[in-house]
Amino acid sequence: MFTASLIPEAFYWARSAKHFDGKLTVVQVSTVFGEDPNYWSLALLGTDQHAMPCDFEIIGPLVLPDENPVRQAAE
Repeated sequence: MFTASLIPEAFYWARSAKHFDGKLTVVQVSTVFGEDPNYWSLALLGTDQHAMPCDFEIIGPLVLPDENPVRQAAE
């Protein structure tokens, strides 16, 4: 399974025919169901849902700009 190449908690550009009408979206690798890669899911940002990694075509990692670091909501 390709989850071995994913990084826990990392964000990726992805596309799925089952979710978001096949439009390009950002997902986050989630370990909420377990630390073992067999239990990882993809958190669908903007929703409270998770999906199986095999439901998505991972396009590539989301690269954040260096000059404007993202702050967490609690900061």
